[in-house]
Amino acid sequence: MPGFLPEPKYQHSALARTAILLVNLGTPDAPTPKAVRRYLRQFLSDPRVIEIPRAFWLPVLHGIVLNTRPKASAQKYARIWSKDGSPLRVHTERQARLLRGYFGLQVRSPLTVDFAMRYGEPSIPSALARLKSEGCERVLVLPLYPQYAASTTASALDEVAAFVKRVRNVPEIRLVKHFHDHPAYIEALANLAREHWRQSGRPDKLVMSFHGLPRYTLSRGDPYHCECQKTARLLAEALELADSHWQIAFQSRFGRLEWLKPYTASTLADCGRQGLRRLDVICPGFVADCLETLEEIGIEGKEIFLGAGGGEFHLLPCLNERDDWIRALAAIARQHLGDWVSESWSPHAAKAQAEESRSRALGKGADT
Repeated sequence: MPGFLPEPKYQHSALARTAILLVNLGTPDAPTPKAVRRYLRQFLSDPRVIEIPRAFWLPVLHGIVLNTRPKASAQKYARIWSKDGSPLRVHTERQARLLRGYFGLQVRSPLTVDFAMRYGEPSIPSALARLKSEGCERVLVLPLYPQYAASTTASALDEVAAFVKRVRNVPEIRLVKHFHDHPAYIEALANLAREHWRQSGRPDKLVMSFHGLPRYTLSRGDPYHCECQKTARLLAEALELADSHWQIAFQSRFGRLEWLKPYTASTLADCGRQGLRRLDVICPGFVADCLETLEEIGIEGKEIFLGAGGGEFHLLPCLNERDDWIRALAAIARQHLGDWVSESWSPHAAKAQAEESRSRALGKGADT
């Protein structure tokens, strides 16, 4: 068994800090086959993601998938890569910075906000180690997946648990499971749609596209499908949409297994064949634009719809750095932070208490 990670030097006079760690899925470091292969190797080796016996799956992964898929995926990433890098990482990092600034104005307690990726960098263990070195004794882990799935949320929490197993002095940790029906999240999505429609008019239909999962996950007890349905229903109600004016769909199907239906690609083709004059697509399961929204829906999905005879196609952006989303994120975090933070916290009282603790420790022979 490997030894524990080295502990930062303890100081009795240090003020205990609280941290929020935003976690997103991850991204390659660059839109190149080499970087994508490295990313896919980690992603597709996760038993939470591919629930196929390792003895069967790993030879397929290393012998076929990693030799054929990286080049094609790299070309797709190159189509949406920005001057600042991967859109997913850029937006997630900005969300963390904006949330840190928001809490800096709202909460007096020592509080920081950081971000990590389940796959790629910065990794969850490296982010937790960094927060620990900065004196964060309490960490709220907030996966940026509104709907819970074992392949996303639970996988992120696996990494947290793996880090904890290697730490001697474990920080307090709280976990956010989901926020698929949080009123502030739903309202931010509704505001996004309303603003888009005020600027460009309303569509004939709104498709709400969520990331897909294999159909067997539902029968095995994964709540993801039900939570997507609830998010879609609440958003439709907030927008006062008739049943005929919206539809849920699931994208990103991979492999030959049956996945959650209806499939987004088939739905877009059907809408095109129906001759819809305008179709809007929103992706409520993604809070930051990424390959799955910008390329799979914004480019490929548009081509499917137009190629089937459809008219105008609009992809609504993700929540990204919207003010109402940052406020919603703060509300979700604040609900789970509970008594870890306080608006009435006094730095003078806290410093005096820390100095008193240090004096008592020195009197008993401590070094600091």
